Amino acid sequence: MGKYFGTDGFRGKAGKVLTAEHAFKIGRFLGSYYRSNHDGGAAKIVIGKDTRRSSYMYENALAAGITSTGSDAYLLHVTTTPCVSYITRTEGFDCGVMISASHNPYFDNGIKLMNFEGEKMDDEMQAQLEQYIDGLIPEIPNAIEAEIGRTIDFYSGRNRYIGYLTGIATHSFEKHKVALDCSNGAAWMIGPAVFNALGAKTCVINAEPDGVNVNMNCGSTHLDSLKEYVKANHMDVGFAFDGDADRCLAVDENGEEINGDKIMYICSKWMKKNGLLPSNTVVTTVMSNFGLYKALKDADIDFEKTAVGDRYVYENMKEFDHMIGGEQSGHVIFRKYAHTGDGLITAIMLMQVMIDTKLPLSALAAGCEMYPQVLKNVEVDSKDETLNDPAVIAAVEAAEKALGADGRVLLRQSGTEPVVRVMSEAGSIEECEKHVDNIIEAIRTSGHLLKVRAK
Repeated sequence: MGKYFGTDGFRGKAGKVLTAEHAFKIGRFLGSYYRSNHDGGAAKIVIGKDTRRSSYMYENALAAGITSTGSDAYLLHVTTTPCVSYITRTEGFDCGVMISASHNPYFDNGIKLMNFEGEKMDDEMQAQLEQYIDGLIPEIPNAIEAEIGRTIDFYSGRNRYIGYLTGIATHSFEKHKVALDCSNGAAWMIGPAVFNALGAKTCVINAEPDGVNVNMNCGSTHLDSLKEYVKANHMDVGFAFDGDADRCLAVDENGEEINGDKIMYICSKWMKKNGLLPSNTVVTTVMSNFGLYKALKDADIDFEKTAVGDRYVYENMKEFDHMIGGEQSGHVIFRKYAHTGDGLITAIMLMQVMIDTKLPLSALAAGCEMYPQVLKNVEVDSKDETLNDPAVIAAVEAAEKALGADGRVLLRQSGTEPVVRVMSEAGSIEECEKHVDNIIEAIRTSGHLLKVRAK
């Protein structure tokens, strides 16, 4: 990861960590960089944003930066991250930009960059951009007179994306009552439009964005309101999105959560049965639940593990030609249809499985039982020294030996903080707690522990 850009863009508190000046410089760099590929002609860069108040500030700053170098900025306005990805790769844009901090609260924001294929921007390109932000490479000249770029309203791009989504479904949803929790975010218009077009009896909650209520006690990180709504209104299924709708979690007809691991299990089994899983493999991150791996083995489906981040999942899928992968948090990628996690495609695919099998979501998920999990974050003096300490390694090995094939432990360092995450999955919460606490005690006695963070 770079100084500013992590696995999912440049993200931080709006106006403090990520400023309008940053956005202006990012726009200038992108406009100049891609204009050089057009023999002096204007590059085409498409911009989308979520519903945060600060997103409008960054949209204007990015557009100003792009046009000041002689390139053109196309504005999709409020839309989802996967919409920007789709439009970038299908409409001939040089790159795409999404303004969003995903599932974070409204006072955070972020800038995500995508290449012409709608994939997350490579590290080398972002490293050059960081150098420009820090003034380490020459200033970019301003365009003048007729060479100044244009800002173009591209609202029609959202409609093309909606049309694409409705074309994915091969069944009408007309017999199903579907609840959508749009998280007061980017899906608040697109989500209902898609499900209404597909004939569902659509009921929508948390679709009144005001700039500060995105993800506020709603959406994929706060499922309680959707669970209650599904049960109270006898819905067949509920879907919850995050702020930029690249995540989706589901709620079954009984109000029970169907997380990303269960979604991958349900869809991969159906895909295998229908000849849509040629590599017979699901790509997960190391944080997927042990229960998913057991369920996949029972279904005779292989799996691979990557580092945490849907970027790494997609890179593995692309390299080895896998068709489904994702994270427990709800980033699920169906590579036939998208180059990024797409919450609406995930919801459509789950509906396809329900309708095709004539089974409720609870029955489809029954074969994948989540193991109890305990995760504790500990602040340490050195992440590398902690993970390589002989006493800590011995504690991990002892836990693994005790668990055998019935669970696992995992130590993972944070990419942004002086924190090691200690996680265990086992047959009971009590057993998980025991193994996690034993490892933390080894960190303490080795002298690396600063404090155990509160949940």
